[in-house]
Amino acid sequence: MTIHTAVRRLIAMTVRCSYPPPLATCTPNATKTASVAAAIMNASPAAQRCRNQKPAPAATAERVPLLAVFPILAAKPAFWLMAFGAGFSSLAGYGLALWVPKILMVRYDWGLITAGQFMGSLLLIGGAGGVFMGGVLADRLGKGDRGWYVKLPAFAWLITAPTFAIGLATPSPTLAWICLLIPNGLNILWLGPITTAVQHLAPPHMRASASGTFLLINNLVGLGIGPWLLGAISVALKAQYGDDSLRYAAIIGVGFYLLAAVLGLLAVKSLRRGWIEERA
Repeated sequence: MTIHTAVRRLIAMTVRCSYPPPLATCTPNATKTASVAAAIMNASPAAQRCRNQKPAPAATAERVPLLAVFPILAAKPAFWLMAFGAGFSSLAGYGLALWVPKILMVRYDWGLITAGQFMGSLLLIGGAGGVFMGGVLADRLGKGDRGWYVKLPAFAWLITAPTFAIGLATPSPTLAWICLLIPNGLNILWLGPITTAVQHLAPPHMRASASGTFLLINNLVGLGIGPWLLGAISVALKAQYGDDSLRYAAIIGVGFYLLAAVLGLLAVKSLRRGWIEERA
């Protein structure tokens, strides 16, 4: 019996056994044919090669110690300048995000829902637009000069501080919305560019750890200090300004955007030196 004949009989037997009705269709002769065909196929050179071939060893990713990235980042001044620059921006940002709704309710005699709608529209339009445009502009400007990844956020912070102060000082809700829309877009513009810049201070296989290290510092400064500090300033000004003390505390707080801008501009040269380019 040839291999061709055995395989053909094996297929015919399988079809008959796969669609039952008469179970007797799977005859002893069919079973015998299948056994012969299987033995012939197992004895073929191709089957022998498959059995003798050893599986290729699985590729193992290089393991990076948890704290291995920190010494690399710590040796680059750009990391510290960007971490604390973005941290001071977050200090003001988180503090304002918590206390501005209360300021609006006191200043314009609004209820919670009205203040929430006011803030929600600012964050939806300004925040979403700022994050998106930050990434787009930094990628375009940064092709020729990597310093733009921190220079662009620094310029945005310089505009954020005065527009926030004007928005908090104006007696008109309409004018306040227009003025506050600008800083609510610009104060978060740093998120894409600076996070990208921090990642490129470390080798490719450490970039997630680099981002985590940066965000740890950012949130310790921003979330850990911002809301508490503006509240403490408000309490200190309570005797002099009464219910308006929180608004003056917020106006003082926007000064941290100016400090963030200074640190960002100082980081430009060191970022250019420390940037690790992708290998082709």
